[in-house]
Amino acid sequence: MDIALYLGALALILAGLVCAILPALPGIPLIFAGIWLIAAVDGFRHLGKWWLLCIAAIGCVGVVTDLFAAVLGAKRVGASRQAISGAVIGTVIGLFFGIVGVIIGPFLGALAGELASGSSVVRAGDVGLGTWIGLILGTLVKLVASCMMVAALATAWLTASV
Repeated sequence: MDIALYLGALALILAGLVCAILPALPGIPLIFAGIWLIAAVDGFRHLGKWWLLCIAAIGCVGVVTDLFAAVLGAKRVGASRQAISGAVIGTVIGLFFGIVGVIIGPFLGALAGELASGSSVVRAGDVGLGTWIGLILGTLVKLVASCMMVAALATAWLTASV
């Protein structure tokens, strides 16, 4: 039974790593669920409370960054409140349209919001691009956090004195 649980945990971690490549998908929670399952099956001998808290902290940074990256990108280029709201709305609506929606939703939302605030098309395009760059950087942070979580699992497992 333990082998099946370890294989399930490995599947969760691998699915999480795949999801970490795409914006707004729950890669980090999947990875943490897999790590927690490994720790539980092992009786928390290799991964104790402190390792799990450190891994969770890394995951929290990745999730928060991923959720707010598009908005931070829009703010960085001086977007209006309407553009920031549009980026958030575009991100949420984009989730319903698959990968294409997740990638272009925040851009289109910020673009529409900036146009609604009375800015020029060029200015709105700059805000949309800033939003999109923030989204890409957020995804990169999420991917790095995901890899750090897996590296912490490996480190804890290999250095534990059981």
